[in-house]
Amino acid sequence: MKLFRSLVMLLGAVSLAACEKNAVQDLTSAVPRARIRFYNFGLGAPGVNFYANAIKMTAITSATGTEAVTGVAYGAVGSGGFYSSVDPGEVTLTGKIAAATDKDLAISSLTTTLVDGKAYSFYQSGPYSTATKTVDAFIVEDPFSTAVDFTQARVRFVNAVSNAAPLTLYVKHTTTLAETAIGTEVAYKGAGTFIAIPGGVYDISARLTGMSTNAIARTAVSFSAGKVYTVSARGDITITSATATNRPFLDNTANQ
Repeated sequence: MKLFRSLVMLLGAVSLAACEKNAVQDLTSAVPRARIRFYNFGLGAPGVNFYANAIKMTAITSATGTEAVTGVAYGAVGSGGFYSSVDPGEVTLTGKIAAATDKDLAISSLTTTLVDGKAYSFYQSGPYSTATKTVDAFIVEDPFSTAVDFTQARVRFVNAVSNAAPLTLYVKHTTTLAETAIGTEVAYKGAGTFIAIPGGVYDISARLTGMSTNAIARTAVSFSAGKVYTVSARGDITITSATATNRPFLDNTANQ
């Protein structure tokens, strides 16, 4: 009984101490985090795993339960387009080869500062050099509001086509046929602003400045009201084939 009373008194003292202002760490407060997602739009680039400093941010699981050697392939977005959480501050972002040959060789690298509470997209882009085993990269902020407007979708444009002049994105509603420019022209490695449009199905196109013909086009793209999207241009602007892997293409990925 004496031992029992002693334990009760000890637990009571611990509980009282925990109630003091500075007794223990407050685990209910938000942990400072930034968010980032990763695109492999490097022309001819191998599949990669993306890293923030030494932390692996993306990986592909195989049927055996081990990490696949495919990585994030060209034209794909890591983690299914979802954001990964990362500590804010200065960080070096890299894309490292996932295959057994040249395993973990960094082919892209960019050092930047991530701000607490902000979201970002990292792009591998431009042609992959088989001689130097490197590819270009850039990062853009994704400054969308988390407030949901169930009457509108919000869309912005990112230009990841290294050999294209500035492009402007247009969306044309397939029912009303109303066409809207999504902001103004965007140069390579640039990002436009988020523009509100009615939710619906659209034919989308990117045009060179001063041109009425489409440099890149895609039909029947859905933008749901209440959601936020980034349309990214990738590929080689000189390719005219409708089936070539590196043909110009408009990728649509939801931010929210």
